Amino acid sequence: MEDELFKYLSQYITLTEEEAHQLIQLDLIKKYKKGTVLLKEGVVSNKSYFVLKGCLRTYYLVDGEEKTTAFYTEKQGISPQCCITGIASEYYLTCVEDCILCVSTTDMEQSFFEQFPRFESLCRVMAEQQLSEQQTSFDKYMHSSPEQRYVHLMETRADLIQRVPQYQLASYLGIKPESLSRIRKRLFNQKKS
Repeated sequence: MEDELFKYLSQYITLTEEEAHQLIQLDLIKKYKKGTVLLKEGVVSNKSYFVLKGCLRTYYLVDGEEKTTAFYTEKQGISPQCCITGIASEYYLTCVEDCILCVSTTDMEQSFFEQFPRFESLCRVMAEQQLSEQQTSFDKYMHSSPEQRYVHLMETRADLIQRVPQYQLASYLGIKPESLSRIRKRLFNQKKS
């Protein structure tokens, strides 16, 4: 799996042998089973995650109901807010599928940045890119109907439709599972016509 990580990083920089060796020595790659809770509401964590294989989900519990806010799949990362603020998390982070993740801590990252300063710049560029994508996605969500959100999801992240349970997709789209079923049926019928 290191090869997958190195392949991804090669889009941004060419690793030296020393950098590649040091990354391997950090023992970043961990496997988690489907359903594993990586972060719970009310807990402070210093761990960040980068998905090599699998799918992660963030959600809030609101009046006992799960409200999905994001899915993270291959080549996407998440640094929970509590890593940065030190304030207990308000949400959960779980494995939707069996996952292979790069797991780092803030101390580990700081030490690596000191040893290899260009990685700090690399992480900043990656974070800016991810922030931009999330802002675009959020803006589109706020100005779309549930059906438009679903169509957009099919156009941009169709893999999620097969990988994620319908109730989680519905929550992510801001609707009930029954509404998602109606939207899917309506779109299917329109396609047949």
